[in-house]
Amino acid sequence: MTLPIVRRALRADTRLSADLHPVLDRVYRARDINDINELNTSAKALLHYEQLRDIDKATTLLVDALKTQKKITIVGDFDADGATSTAVCILALKQMGFAHISYLVPNRFDFGYGLSKQIVDVALQQGAEVIVTVDNGIACFDGVAHARALGLRVIVTDHHLPAPSLPDADAIVNPNRKDCGFASKSIAGVGVAFYLMLALRAKLQREDWFTPSRPAPNLANLLDIVAVGTVADVVSLDKNNRVLVYQGLQRIRSGQCRPGIKALFEVANRNKPLAYLTATDLGFVIGPRLNAAGRLEDMALGIECLLCDDPLQARHMASELDRLNLQRRAIENEMKEEAEAALASISVEGELPPALVLYQPHFHQGVVGIVAGRLKEKHHRPVIVFANQNEREIKGSARSIPGLHIRDILDEVNTAWPGVIDKFGGHAMAAGLSLTRESLPVFEAALHKVTRRHLNGLDSDKVILSDGELSADDLALDLAHTLRQAGPFGQGFDAPLFDGIMDVVDQRMVGENKNHLKLVLRKSNGEEVDAIAFSVDTTVWPSSICKRVQVAYRLDINTFRGRESLQLLIEEIEPVE
Repeated sequence: MTLPIVRRALRADTRLSADLHPVLDRVYRARDINDINELNTSAKALLHYEQLRDIDKATTLLVDALKTQKKITIVGDFDADGATSTAVCILALKQMGFAHISYLVPNRFDFGYGLSKQIVDVALQQGAEVIVTVDNGIACFDGVAHARALGLRVIVTDHHLPAPSLPDADAIVNPNRKDCGFASKSIAGVGVAFYLMLALRAKLQREDWFTPSRPAPNLANLLDIVAVGTVADVVSLDKNNRVLVYQGLQRIRSGQCRPGIKALFEVANRNKPLAYLTATDLGFVIGPRLNAAGRLEDMALGIECLLCDDPLQARHMASELDRLNLQRRAIENEMKEEAEAALASISVEGELPPALVLYQPHFHQGVVGIVAGRLKEKHHRPVIVFANQNEREIKGSARSIPGLHIRDILDEVNTAWPGVIDKFGGHAMAAGLSLTRESLPVFEAALHKVTRRHLNGLDSDKVILSDGELSADDLALDLAHTLRQAGPFGQGFDAPLFDGIMDVVDQRMVGENKNHLKLVLRKSNGEEVDAIAFSVDTTVWPSSICKRVQVAYRLDINTFRGRESLQLLIEEIEPVE
C-alpha cells in the first residue's frame, strides 16, 4: 500500500526572500503567500476596528453605560471561544472602570444555545440593564426581542453567519454581516469581542476618560486569551488571525500570560517549556480542557480559570478541568466505538453514504461535536451526530470536509424541505441544528441528496497534502526550530507536513494504553532519528516484518532533562514492501 500523498503546488514563481530558509520559503509559497509583507505579524498589521459595522453604535452605548454605571451582563457560549470571549470582555471592562459586570453562560442541558428568552429572564433577575452577547446572538431573534421588550439594551457580538434578516438589537458587531466591510471574515468570536474592547478604549481616550489615577488599560495583555480562543475555535488563520495568534503566543512563550493558561499547560504534563509552545498546543492542550467544562458541566469553571489572578487557585481549577477532560475522553471513546459499529451496519459493500448521520438516545449531548469531528477525519465525509435535547427534540453537531460548506448545506435542506429542521447555525466547517426525532429520517434523506450534489468534483477520498521530501541535511534540529518560530500555523494555514520513505531500526508500543508507536528510523545518509505515531492501529503495529515505511510527518523538538533532540511526529504511516 502507498499513502495518498499529494505534493503542494508553489503559488509564487520566485523566492519570497533570500533570507528565508529554502524549505520555509517553499512552505510559505505553497500557502498562497506571494509577498514577504503578507508574513508581517506585528500588532500594527492588524485590521482597524473602524471597518466593523455598528462598532460606533456599540461603543456609544457602552460609554453611556459606564458613565451612568449601568449593570452589564455578558452572555457567552459554552465552548472555548465563548469562554475566552467572556473573559476578555470582563477583564477589559473592569480595567476601564465598569463597576457592575456579571456573566451568564447558558448550561447546554438546561437552556440550550445563545440568548434565549429564559436566559434574558435570568439576566433581568440579576439586575442586568445592558446585555452584551459574545460568540452568539446573531440567530437569537426571540431572545433579543424579549430583552428589548423588557427595556434592556442589547449589543450582539458574533462571528457566525447571519440569516437574511438580523435580530432587532441596539448594535450588531459581526464581520459576516453582508453590510460589514471588515476584511477578516474568519475572525473568531473572541476576536470580535477583543475588537469591541479596542474600539471602546479608543472612544474613552477621545473623551478624556482616563487619568493618571485611572490609566488606559494595555489590551495587548489579553492577547494570550484571544490566541487560545481563536485556535480552539478552528477558524481559518487568515493574515489578521495569524497576527492575533502570533502576538498572543509571544506573550505565552515569554511567560506573560494569565495564570490559568499557564496552569492548564502544567496540569497537562507537557514537558516542553513555555518558550516552545505552538498554536497547535493551544488547540490540543488548552482548548479541550476549557471545552470539557462546557461539554460535561458548566463553562463557568473555564471562565473563572481564565479570570483568576492567583496561581494556586488557577492550578486547582486547571486540575479540575483536566479531570473533566479525562472523563470526556472516556465518554468520547465509548460513543465513537458505538458509532463505528453503526456505520459498519449501514455501509453497502463497504461504501458509506455521502453524509453520515448518527443518533442514539444515550449519546452525550456535550460530546457529539468531538465524535463528529473524529469520524469526519477518518471517513472523509461530513458527519452529524445527534443526542437527545428533550423528550421530543434531538440536537446535532455537524463537522464538514474542505470544499463542503456545511452551514450552506443545512440552509439548502431547510429551504427545500421547510419545517424539517427547527433551528440551525454555524459556518463552513462546523454547525449545530435541532429537529424532532420524527423528522430524522426525512432530514437524513434530504441531507444525502443535497450533499451528493455538492460532492461532485471533490475528491471522494482523503488525500495527504505534503510539502515534499526533506534531504537528510534538512531533517535536523535547526530546521525544527526554524519552523517552530515561523508560524503560527493552523486551520487554513496548515503546519508544514513532509513525507518520505525510511528504514525502520526499532519499533515499540508506548503510552498508558500501549497504542502509540515509538520508532527509530534511518535517514538516507545513515543517521538515525526518533519518531512517534499516536493512536495507531494495534492490529497492524508493531510489525515484525516491516523493515521500511512511508511516512507523512512533522518536525518536532523533544526536550528531556534539558537536552533537545529532533523527533518526527508521524501523521500517517504505511509499510513499504
